[in-house]
Amino acid sequence: MDTFKAKLQMSNIKLGVEVISAHGLFQRDKQNSCSPFVELKFDNQIFRTTTKPNDPNPVWHESFYFLVSDPSFLSTRTLEAHVFSYQDETDAKPFLGKVRKRSVFSRARGELGLRVFITDDPSITPSVSESPRAYIPSPRREHVSSLITDDANERRELKKPITRTFYNATPSVNQQQPATMNYGMHEMRAAAPMPPRVVQYNGPTPPSDFSVKETSPFLGGGQIIGGRVVRGTKRPASGAYDLVEEMRFLFVRVVKARDLPDRDLTGSLDPYVEVKIGNFKGVTRHLDKNSDPEWNQVFAFAKENLQSNVLEIVVKDKDLVLDDYVGTVRFDLHEVQSRVPPDSPLAPEWYRLENKRQEKKKRAEIMLAVWEGTQADEAFGDAVFSDSLTSSDSSDIISANLRSKVYHSPRLWYLRVRIIEAQDVIIVSDKSRLPEAFVRIQMGNQMLKTRVSQRTFHPTWDQEFMFVVAEPFEENLVLSVEDHSEPNRDEPVGKAVIPLAAIEKRTDDKKFRSRWFHLEDSISDAMDEDKAKKVKFATRIHVAAALEGGYHVFDESTYYSSDLRPTAKPLWKPPIGVLELGILNANGLHPVKTRDGKGVSDTYVVAKYGHKWVRSRTVINSLSPKYNEQYTWEVFDPATVLTICVFDNGHFGEGKNRDQTIGKVRIRLSTLQSGRVYTNAYPLLVLQPSGLKKRGELHLAVRFTCTSVSNMLMKYTKPLLPKMHYTQPLSVNLQEVLRVQALNIMVARLGRSEPPLRREVVEYMTDAKTHLFSMRRSKANFYRFTAVFSGVMSVWKWMGEVCSWRTPVTTALVHVLYTMLVMFPEMILPTVFLYMAVIGLWNYRFRPRFPPHMDTKLSYAESALLSWRDPRATAIFVTFCLIIAMVMYITPFKLFALLSGYYFMRHPRLRHRIPSAPLNFFRRLPAMTDSML
Repeated sequence: MDTFKAKLQMSNIKLGVEVISAHGLFQRDKQNSCSPFVELKFDNQIFRTTTKPNDPNPVWHESFYFLVSDPSFLSTRTLEAHVFSYQDETDAKPFLGKVRKRSVFSRARGELGLRVFITDDPSITPSVSESPRAYIPSPRREHVSSLITDDANERRELKKPITRTFYNATPSVNQQQPATMNYGMHEMRAAAPMPPRVVQYNGPTPPSDFSVKETSPFLGGGQIIGGRVVRGTKRPASGAYDLVEEMRFLFVRVVKARDLPDRDLTGSLDPYVEVKIGNFKGVTRHLDKNSDPEWNQVFAFAKENLQSNVLEIVVKDKDLVLDDYVGTVRFDLHEVQSRVPPDSPLAPEWYRLENKRQEKKKRAEIMLAVWEGTQADEAFGDAVFSDSLTSSDSSDIISANLRSKVYHSPRLWYLRVRIIEAQDVIIVSDKSRLPEAFVRIQMGNQMLKTRVSQRTFHPTWDQEFMFVVAEPFEENLVLSVEDHSEPNRDEPVGKAVIPLAAIEKRTDDKKFRSRWFHLEDSISDAMDEDKAKKVKFATRIHVAAALEGGYHVFDESTYYSSDLRPTAKPLWKPPIGVLELGILNANGLHPVKTRDGKGVSDTYVVAKYGHKWVRSRTVINSLSPKYNEQYTWEVFDPATVLTICVFDNGHFGEGKNRDQTIGKVRIRLSTLQSGRVYTNAYPLLVLQPSGLKKRGELHLAVRFTCTSVSNMLMKYTKPLLPKMHYTQPLSVNLQEVLRVQALNIMVARLGRSEPPLRREVVEYMTDAKTHLFSMRRSKANFYRFTAVFSGVMSVWKWMGEVCSWRTPVTTALVHVLYTMLVMFPEMILPTVFLYMAVIGLWNYRFRPRFPPHMDTKLSYAESALLSWRDPRATAIFVTFCLIIAMVMYITPFKLFALLSGYYFMRHPRLRHRIPSAPLNFFRRLPAMTDSML
C-alpha cells in the first residue's frame, strides 16, 4: 500500500478545471450590469478567470491545473468555484454565488458550466496561484475542443433556443487522454468518455437520499395510488395476501419411497432425492441404510426463474466417491395443476422410478405431490426455495435457517419479594456467637441480597426486591440465609425454596400475605415438603411474595414500545384494530460478505409488534431480494411502534459469524390513517463511527384498520401505562435494571426456537443499548430542548422591536390589539383557542403523506398538536379548541376563572394518582424521538 502511494506521488498528477461559461447571473444592486469572474479554490491554491464586463451570460473557455500534493487524500479535498462581480471604482467584489452550496434565502442565481478531470501529462505545468488581492486573471491555457453547450452561447451563435442543460464534455482527440489510475472505490478518478449528463464536481460521493419515498406497486388487491387500492379487472386470488405482490411457485413435496433396490454388498442404500428443473436443484437429506426412506420435504421454484418445461426427480444413493443412480420421475410443467387456498392440500401419489438397468418386477416407487401455487399456500413456510440453496445437501439445519417463521415472546411477570425477618438463626460452628445475618435471593440468573443485620438471633430486614420471571414458570425462588462472619467470608445458615406456582398473583396495590418458611441445609431438603411438615423446631424466615400482574413488563425501549398492556390477561381490553404488514422487497443493499470472489448478502427481515415476532425467509446471494410476505397483528393501543429490521444471515458466512444489521424502520401506529395503504420505500440507515451510511431501501406496505372508533378515541384519554405504574410506581433506575433482566430472559427463550433468533437480533430490535450515554444523543436532545423555547425567545425579540418602533405600523397595530385585550379581557382565551383551531385546520393541507422516519438532522423539536402527524389527535384537539372557543364566548370569564380556581384547590380526597385526561392526551402525542437514530 505504501509503495502504491509512493508511485502516485511520483506520477505528477494534476487536477484540471475548465471554466466554460455561465448563464443568468444576477447582481442584487445592479441587475444585468455585473462583470463576472470565477475564482477557483483547491488545496490552498487560488486561480481566477478573466473578467467579462457587463455580461450576465459570460463565456470563458479557460483551463487551469491544480497541483495535487497527495493523491491518496484526493477524495477528502473540496473544489470550490465562486463567482464574483468586479467593480472598477472600489476594491470590493460582490458575491454572486458558488457551485458547491447555496443558501435557501440567497438571491444569487444562475448556472455555471465546469469540466473537471485528472491528468498526469508531464507536458502540462501547474497554473501559477494568484495573489489574494489581484484581479488579473491567471494565464490561459489551450482550449479544449469538446465544449459544454449552454443557452447563452447557443443564442449568440446558433440563434435558436434549447433547454438550459450543461453536458459533460468528452476529451478531444488531439488532447492527451489522462491515464487511468485506481484511487479506491470512493476516490476521484480520471474522467472517461460517457454519455452527456449534468456537470458537477467529480469529487467525493454526495450524500445519499435519506428520505422516505412513496411507491405505487401492483399488489394482490390492485395498484396502490395515493394510499388507495385501484382494482383492475382481475380480482386477487386470496384476500389475505392483498398487501404483497403475487409470486407464483412450483411446489414439489417429496414424501417417501419404497422398494428401493439393495446394494450389491453392503445391503440397504443411503438414499436422497434431487429435484431439478433447468439450472435449479433442490436436494433432500440422505438417510443411512434405509430402503423405505421418508423425507417429507417441500421445495419451491419461482416461476419467473424457470428455464425448462421438464421437472426431474432423481433418487440417488450417497457414496464417498460417486453417488449411484437409482431412478427418475419426470413431469411436464404444462400438465401441473394449480392450487389456490382455501382449497385442500394436494394429495401425494406414488410414482414409479424409471431405471433401464433395474428389473421391471422390482421397480421402486416414490410418493410425490407437484402443484403450482403462491405465497398464500400453506407449504410456503416449510418450503426450501430454489434461490436459497447453498449446498448440494439441504440438511435440516440449513433448511431451518432459511424458512420464514413466527415467534411469540414469553409472557413476563414482575416478582415482588419482601424479606421481613428471621427467627432462631443459629450458627452451627459457634452456637454461642450472635450472627450478622443477611439473605441472598436467587431467581434463575438474577441474584440480590439484603443488608447485613445487627448481631441478633432474630434479625429484621423488611426490604423489597423485584425480579422478572416468564411463563411457564420453570424455576424456583431460592432464599439463602448466610452469616457474615468475617470481612471476606460468608457462612451459610440454611436455604428455603419457594415454587413460583405457589406464589399468589395480584392485579392491584392491595397488600399480599406473608408466610413462614423453614430453612434446610440443602436445596433438595428444602424442596422436600414431607420433611418440612415433620420439623418441629428450626430456623425460620418470614417472606411475602407476589407475582405482579398489574404492571407492564418493559422488555424494549420505553420510547418505542410495541405493547403497553399489563401482564394479567383479565386486565386486557378488547382490540381496537388490526395492523397488516406486507414485506415486499429491498434494493440497493450493500454487500456484507464475499462469496466466490464477489460481494453478496444473505438477508432476511424481522418485524416485531407486541408479543409476536415474524421472520421472513432468507434470500441467498441477492442484493435486491424479494420477500412478498404478509403478516397481521391485533392492535390494543395506537401509541405503539412497529419495528422492522433487515439482517444478514451469519449462519451462511465463513465461521458462522454474528448476524449483521443492515437497517431499521420504525412506524408509530398513531401516525397512520385508518384504512389507508401506505406503500413506501424506507432508507436503511446505520450510524457507524465513520458517519451515517445508507445500506439500501426496504419497500413495505402497511395498513391499519380500526375496528372500534369509539374505543380508539377513548384511548387518548386513558393513561399510557397500566394503573399500577401510577398507584405504586417503580423508579426509573429500577425499570432499567428490570428491562435488562427481561431482555436476557427473552433472548434465552427465543434462542430455543428453530431457527433461533440470535441475541444480536433481539438486542437490535428492542433497542437494548438506548440507556447508554451518547454525546450525539445528548447534543440532539439539547437542541430539541432549546428549539422548544425558541418561539418564546422569538416573541421576546419581536416585542423588543415593537418597543423600539423599528416598524411604526406594526407597533401601532400592537397598541390597538393591546387596548382591545385590556378592554375586553374575556375575549383572550376564546381568541387563543379559535386561533389554534384555525391554524390546525390550515395545516391540514400540509399533513404528512407517510409516517415519519429516521431524521438525519437528529430530529429537532416539532409541534405535534397542529401538525397532523397523529391525524386523530389533531382532529380531536382542533374540535376541542372550536368547542371551547364557542363555550367561552358565551360563558362569563369570571365564572370560568372561579370554577378553574376551585378545581385547582380541590380537596386531596378528590384528587387521584391516575393522570388526568388532558395529560394523558399530551403524553400520547407522537414525539420526534421516533425519528432519532
